[in-house]
Amino acid sequence: MRVLKGMLIISVLVLFIIFFVKPYDISNQKRDLVSEYSSKIVELKSKSNLENYFKKNMTRWIGQSKSELLNEFGEPERKDPSAYGYEWWVYQKGYSDYLQFGILNEEIITVYVIGNQLEYDSISIGESYKELSSKYDFANEVEYNESMSSYTFRLTEEDLKTRPLIKLSSDTFMQLYFDTFTEELSSIRILAANVLLMHQPYEIVYRGSLPEAPKLDEQQWEEVESGMEKQIFDITNVMRVRQGSKPLEWEHTVRDVAYDHSKDMAENNYFSHFGLDGEGLKERLADKEVFYLSAGENIAAQYTDAPAAMEGWLNSKGHREALLSDDYTHIGVGVYRLYYTQNFLAQAS
Repeated sequence: MRVLKGMLIISVLVLFIIFFVKPYDISNQKRDLVSEYSSKIVELKSKSNLENYFKKNMTRWIGQSKSELLNEFGEPERKDPSAYGYEWWVYQKGYSDYLQFGILNEEIITVYVIGNQLEYDSISIGESYKELSSKYDFANEVEYNESMSSYTFRLTEEDLKTRPLIKLSSDTFMQLYFDTFTEELSSIRILAANVLLMHQPYEIVYRGSLPEAPKLDEQQWEEVESGMEKQIFDITNVMRVRQGSKPLEWEHTVRDVAYDHSKDMAENNYFSHFGLDGEGLKERLADKEVFYLSAGENIAAQYTDAPAAMEGWLNSKGHREALLSDDYTHIGVGVYRLYYTQNFLAQAS
């Protein structure tokens, strides 16, 4: 019998300073890439009609083909590769409905959804923890058996409060992500058993073997990281609008600052707002000649993916304050491997 434990790390930094320097002049090529992404989001939001979807059985999509998805929703806004071999198809309707379908070998194997008061089956985004705990059995241990192998997911008390695991069928599971400050459902993830075993979000006691995530080369990692940066940007604004805050604008230069810090932490095996040279966010922004009135930073490490990191930040007081603050107007997101950095800025209008 083997036991596998995971570790998740988050931290927040806020700079209450006034700092005026010359804006950083980046290459036209990078500007075009960022502008293309931003304009695409605006253009395609109106094309996604998701209302009818949420009245249907979300779990029915697990195991369905991508052609069925195309028939019902059409082409996604974009396709983001994941670190686990499947491809995320992203659908978004403004800042109210946001959906990711994970597809592997032409088949849907996972779904993630977040939004505002969305409904499907007997579950509503925004529904209280108390109501849902009465509908479902939030257990400390959830079992899965496949042939001669057996697996037990062990949930801590913190897991039960923030992301209880529900077994929907013999090989399909659901994670309910709760906002512990409002005690309401924030988002939902449906997974096939093999995806859950690859993600390893909980302690696992098992007999047999665990599926392994594919080995990615440098170019593949860059594509995964870019996709997660976009997902964090999108989900950040969904969360902000849901809480009554204005959406943030993408800041390309600050993305580079955030990415460099994530990469530095990963390559030098540390986790801090300050680099090994002692420099912090203030110095990193100054190095790129960034103009701002105030700034803040969220960092995280070893979360499964972008949605998981976002829910982790939402449930930490300091990170939540930065994430939802009305003071900030812009954001840059940098992801390197499973290290995540959000840099927030207040810029003069």
